[in-house]
Formats: sequence, C-alpha cells, structure tokens
Amino acid sequence: MLFVISSLDRKDALELRLATRQAHLAYVRDNQSVRLGGPFLDEAGNMVGSLIVFEADDLAQAQAFAENDPYTKSGLFESISVRPWKSTINACGAEF
Repeated sequence: MLFVISSLDRKDALELRLATRQAHLAYVRDNQSVRLGGPFLDEAGNMVGSLIVFEADDLAQAQAFAENDPYTKSGLFESISVRPWKSTINACGAEF
C-alpha cells in the first residue's frame, strides 16, 4: 500500500534543514520502501517542506517511518501529514 508523507517546515528553518539534510538523505536512501521524494520549494527556490511516497503494510508503519526521519527528530517540521495514496497516472500519463 502506498502512503504520501507531506511535511511543511517551520518558518525560518532553512539552516536547520541544511544542517540535517545529509542525515535525512541517508535515512531515505537506506529505506527500500521509499518510492519517490523531494522538497517543496518557495518562490525563491528555497526548500520549505518535503513530500515522500512510501510503500508500507499499514498506516502505522508509514507513520513510524515519518516519525524516525532525522528531519522530524530535529524539530524541522511545522506540520506532518501521512495519508494513504493510490497512483492512477504514471510519469508517461498512462493510467493503471
């Protein structure tokens, strides 16, 4: 089952994000269940949040992944949402 983890950074937290980024990237890369991910950007191109598509058996497993992310543990996020998600269109526009 797929889940979307959507997180928004606290205001003025870019330095914290940059300081924690390598640990976050290592955490994500080490997890075989991550399908897609990347930062949200503001108008100036600065990172201000994160989106991760994650495969898990259930919501609790996806929430545990989000809670153990170094970004979450550092206090970077103002808000975090973990929701079930269904892919219906791939990058080529084909429906499943």
